[in-house]
Formats: sequence, C-alpha cells, structure tokens
Amino acid sequence: MKNAWIILGIVISFSHFSCGNATKDKLNTKMMNSESANAQLETITFGAGCFWCVEAVFQRVKGVQKVVSGYMGGKMKNPSYRDVCTGLTGHAEVCQLSYDPKVVSFETLLEIFWQTHDPTTLNRQGADVGTQYRSAIFYHSAEQKRMAEEWKQNLNAKKVFPNPIVTEIVQESTFYPAEDYHQDYYNQNGEEPYCKIVIKPKMDKFLKAFKDKLN
Repeated sequence: MKNAWIILGIVISFSHFSCGNATKDKLNTKMMNSESANAQLETITFGAGCFWCVEAVFQRVKGVQKVVSGYMGGKMKNPSYRDVCTGLTGHAEVCQLSYDPKVVSFETLLEIFWQTHDPTTLNRQGADVGTQYRSAIFYHSAEQKRMAEEWKQNLNAKKVFPNPIVTEIVQESTFYPAEDYHQDYYNQNGEEPYCKIVIKPKMDKFLKAFKDKLN
C-alpha cells in the first residue's frame, strides 16, 4: 500500500488554546468549493479534533469539491454546538468531504488525515479535550472501511507513531451540519487568536508537505 507508513516529518504543534473557547460570533455565507455538475463524487467523514482545523486542511486539497463541518456519531437529534461541547451527546466534531475520486484518491485523503493530527491521543487533540474531539473515520462504503482498517493496522505494525493509533473506524450515521458561523471558519477568521496560534502553524506544515496535492 503506497506510502502507508511513510511520515513526511510533519510535527504537529499543540497549543493551550481551546477550540471551544475561541471566538465564534461571525457568520459564514459560503463554502470554498462548489460541486462539479459532471463529477461522480464520493463522500467521507473525518473527525480529527477541532473541525475548524480539519476543514481548513481539506478545503485546499485538489479534488475535494466541498467540505462541511458538523457532528456525527452521537445519540441526540439535531444537536447544537453547545450540546456537543458538553461531551454528553456522543457526537464528534467532523468534516464531511465530497470528493472526485478521479482527481484525488481515498488513499491520498487517508494519508493526509493520518499526518495532520495526532491519532494516538484518546478523546483529545492538544488542549481540546473531550469525546467530541476524538479521532474517527466514518466510512461510507465497504471499500473505505477496508482501506482505513488496513492503513491503521499497517501504521501500528510499523510503529510509525510512538504510541498505538486509537482512531475509531465506524460506519457513517446521521450527519448534522454545524451552525453557519463554523463553516469556512479559518478562511473567514484567520486573524482570530485560535486561528493564528493553533491552525496556521499546522497549515504551514501541511501546505509544505502536500504542495503537489493542493488546489
């Protein structure tokens, strides 16, 4: 499996800032990319900590047509951000991607997923702590499940990370889009402290490591 256990040297910077404490009062009125009318798009849902970070990364990947931040994996219907932040609803903060497999492979998306967050910390990413920040792959097909489980198994076997991967791999469930102000957050709020201190360093490393995969 190509590049399954090659880490490109990304060192993820963690901050004492919390996603839940950053400014959240600006509305977003656009998504970065519109779907191509002729493309046969596929869908995958990733949880990798604060969805602002995940969204910012995958918006820039060539072949990803749309990224929507939201909630998945919980029991409550129509949860709000405040509900999810309690950690009691069972939902994870996620980003749902619509992508063109003729342009970007699922394998490439998995490679980016594994390398742009820490999949070895249970229910946390840096200072963001709680089940809502868990590492998760919500697969939408049997092939996605197979590939995700194979990657996880191989990465653990090769000890690519110093600790075992704890990413859960589960079937997708009802997806609840997050409130408007969460959408396109980094693009709209790049000067906010959380964006400058937490997201930008990760973005800089991602853009350098995956420059051939970018829009």
